[in-house]
Amino acid sequence: MAPHMAEWDEKEIFPVETMRKAAQLGFGGIYVKPDVGGSGLSRLDTSIIFEALSTGCTSTTAYMSIHNMCVWMIDTFGNEEQRRRFCPSLCSMEKFASYCLTEPGSGSDAASLLTTAQRKGDTYVLNGSKAFISGGGDTDVYVVMCRTGGPGPKGISCLVLEKGTPGLSFGKKEKKVGWNSQPTRAVIFEDCVVPVGNRLGAEGQGFSIAMKGLNGGRINIASCSLGAAHASVLLAQEHLTVRKQFGEPLANNQYLQFRLAEMATRLVAARLMVRNAARALQEGREDAAVLCSMAKLFATDECFAICNQALQMHGGYGYLKDYAVQQFVRDIRVHQILEGTNEVMRMIVARNLLQG
Repeated sequence: MAPHMAEWDEKEIFPVETMRKAAQLGFGGIYVKPDVGGSGLSRLDTSIIFEALSTGCTSTTAYMSIHNMCVWMIDTFGNEEQRRRFCPSLCSMEKFASYCLTEPGSGSDAASLLTTAQRKGDTYVLNGSKAFISGGGDTDVYVVMCRTGGPGPKGISCLVLEKGTPGLSFGKKEKKVGWNSQPTRAVIFEDCVVPVGNRLGAEGQGFSIAMKGLNGGRINIASCSLGAAHASVLLAQEHLTVRKQFGEPLANNQYLQFRLAEMATRLVAARLMVRNAARALQEGREDAAVLCSMAKLFATDECFAICNQALQMHGGYGYLKDYAVQQFVRDIRVHQILEGTNEVMRMIVARNLLQG
């Protein structure tokens, strides 16, 4: 991916064929069960894979992480018919998936979502809209959180929609600071008729499904941040060695040496924290959710600071699009916002401490 990263960003190319090649290596359903085409790997394996891929293109890897989360949700909470209907084509990336939780009026307060699904016989009639949907309009399968009952989280269910469903439409393609190799659009539902057979789990289970998906999603996006930071440290290391000022390489400057050492140290600390959380999630430990929140908070904050410092070390060159470090900064910035803002991560951690 690395040779194409800048072109995909500049031309806003969604690299479908490249991702399908990744799927041939098993990266379309990394932690999905093998009987429906998944690789059956652990959360720790997944973290390592996404970190490595992200050094080549953070934006594309981040979309792949969201796709993987959607396939896992269908694999884990779907019945046998749903698993066999949806998962094989998603694991091969013949089809792509989008996660639809956020709405124009409900971001961090996800449980207040307003998209409704009214039961009519053996169908639901879906009305509402979702905002900031990665892959929206270009993907084939939409995992949608919607309200089938009363207010609050217990009134939310999870439906799977396919592109081409009458009444399903999309907003304009958003112009973003980063993540330009994946399209982002609003997803709009106007009297969409969805079979009851497309509901994952029971009515009222949707919010729980969404949050369990996000525990893994937080590890995944933190892993993408690790990859961007790792690549940025290497770029800074190379630049300090090559660039000369005051008659000697920047690498001879002790202040820059210390900053580089701090960057590498913070990267290793973040990596260990993410991998510890991945292991806890895999083992189903009671503290897994809070460890995922801690890891997402720490790794995305620290890794953005590392990328930003790497840009600073490049001086004016770091602000030019000819130099990859600026793209890592732009692509990684949103990781502090999505999959639960880092402010919400702090709320989760604090609540856990105070209730304990």
